[in-house]
Amino acid sequence: MIRLLYQPARPDGSSNFKNLWKVGISVFLLLLISSCANYYQKHWDFNSEFEKGDLQKALTTLEKQDNLASGKAKFIYFANNGLLHAVLGNYQASNEDFEKAYLFGEDYRINYVNEAAAYFTNPNLTVYRGEDHEHLMVLYFKAINFLKMGNTEQALVECRRLNIRLNQLSDKYSSAEKYQRDAFIHALMGIIYQSDKDYNNAFIAYRNALEIYEGDYARMFSMRAPEQLKRDLLTSAYRTGFIEEFEKYKLQFGMDDFIPDENEAELVFFWHNGLGPVKDEWSINFLIAPGPDNTVVFTNPNLGISFPFKVDNDKEKSDLGRLEIFRVAFPRYVERPQYFQSALLEINDQRYPLELAEDISKVAFYSLKERMMQEFAKGLLRAALKKASEHSIRKEDERLGALLGIVNAITEKADTRNWQTLPHSIFYSRVALKEGSNAVQFSMDNGYGNKTNYNFTYQAKRGQTLFHTFSSLETSGQSYRY
Repeated sequence: MIRLLYQPARPDGSSNFKNLWKVGISVFLLLLISSCANYYQKHWDFNSEFEKGDLQKALTTLEKQDNLASGKAKFIYFANNGLLHAVLGNYQASNEDFEKAYLFGEDYRINYVNEAAAYFTNPNLTVYRGEDHEHLMVLYFKAINFLKMGNTEQALVECRRLNIRLNQLSDKYSSAEKYQRDAFIHALMGIIYQSDKDYNNAFIAYRNALEIYEGDYARMFSMRAPEQLKRDLLTSAYRTGFIEEFEKYKLQFGMDDFIPDENEAELVFFWHNGLGPVKDEWSINFLIAPGPDNTVVFTNPNLGISFPFKVDNDKEKSDLGRLEIFRVAFPRYVERPQYFQSALLEINDQRYPLELAEDISKVAFYSLKERMMQEFAKGLLRAALKKASEHSIRKEDERLGALLGIVNAITEKADTRNWQTLPHSIFYSRVALKEGSNAVQFSMDNGYGNKTNYNFTYQAKRGQTLFHTFSSLETSGQSYRY
């Protein structure tokens, strides 16, 4: 674009710089307006309608933006559509959109031209791939939709897909500190297998979930295994005939008197509490200085950050060494803390507390933290390439180089895209039902004595497992972390 704007000197020797500068200022203003907002703010109408609970209006707003279905954030578009349809009870339509989001993850191929161009602008030029946990959540919602429609066979298909995705995640990372195993997804697979009376596979899934809760989740997220998971593990071991394992886990859990329930029917209730984090950006000023051999070093003394970069020759080292101080933008998450702190189900004077099974917010924060060194490296390389090109052009034309500097500064942006309609956390419980009509009260507590109650009636058949999800969208402010 700069080549098109640049015009040679007139025959009389005067410069056309004044016109060039006017155009440059226009470009500056346009870039300024478009670059200030993060992804959440650019879609404010949709997000505000969703958060207020005006879901039908939010869906209409989203569907009017159908150009997003072929854009660089198509995964988010399909995932948002799918989630909205799910909450509204349009399960078939929801799964159609979730399937598109799933297939995007399967078919995604890196566009190396866009990847390279992003180093001269910002990462928003590339297609948003989706975070690892977001792809798992797509299949979670699909499976739940099928269960609500009474289609256990298709829910089991999603189970197998989930297992493949989990294996891919495990193969993707070698470090034990990476998010590479999801306890809740394994627990979900156990719940689905148990509803299909496949207690052998349910036991395996529950055992895997327990191992991850007690290992990865305890270490990374300070989470413990839900008591419901322990009861389900014991039940599946007993019904499979794994008596040795049954006795072993009873002793391990301190449940010496546990006997599997013989319920006429059951309800598995999932509570989607609050809203997941929003990606924002933050920036750091770096100082660049020549390093040993063919290297230059980017440093920020306040944060104790130092990144050496190799250069090809002394000329590049000299050029980069004159860049001095510059700004680099990085992504960060903004947490939307939960308003409700606890919830329980009550039926026939029996109380069933909802237990935390997945803290999506913590998973997101941890995953970004673990790859921040990679984000630093990408951001600094991007800044170095921008500044080097600017310095090179300044040698030919000081004013054109200055204009490029303005453009580079304005286009320095972090990738703030993420699936922002996900819940903050997922809680669940298993409730004993009787054959026929069952009145259940669901109560949420904000921790200060303010409770919100809902009443549901479930018609159950003998031997049936019913599934229900409830989404509470209330939040209590924001907190910034990265």
